[in-house]
Amino acid sequence: MDEMPRNFRTTRSLRVLLAEGPGTPAGALAVLLGLEPDLDVVARVAPGEDVGAAALTACPAVALVDADRPDVLTEVAAVCREAPECRVLLLAGSARPGLVEGALAAGAAGVVLRDDPPGALADAVRRAVTGEAVTDPTLEA
Repeated sequence: MDEMPRNFRTTRSLRVLLAEGPGTPAGALAVLLGLEPDLDVVARVAPGEDVGAAALTACPAVALVDADRPDVLTEVAAVCREAPECRVLLLAGSARPGLVEGALAAGAAGVVLRDDPPGALADAVRRAVTGEAVTDPTLEA
């Protein structure tokens, strides 16, 4: 029986923190993003856990934060303050008035749809790391 190589990732994988919301299927998005050869989900933060502290510990390049988390904009600001090298993308289920503006004002790099295909989310992560503002056009008012 052939064994899979133990480390199939590129040497320059992007570290991703995933802050799940109350309705996020446990681990599903982490698994899908982990299939990308250049992404490494280094931490998952359950609802109610401190995203800023997790970002400080895990040192991700990008934090994907579910928009349905309680006090989500406060959490975005905390990540930006406590781990300023980490870019934050908010994962939204749908457009909500003021969400994009509030997220950008809190320091997020953008807002993307959580139900986008994994490849599109991975692309958003890659773009955010380069410093690009990344917001799904369907969410802009």
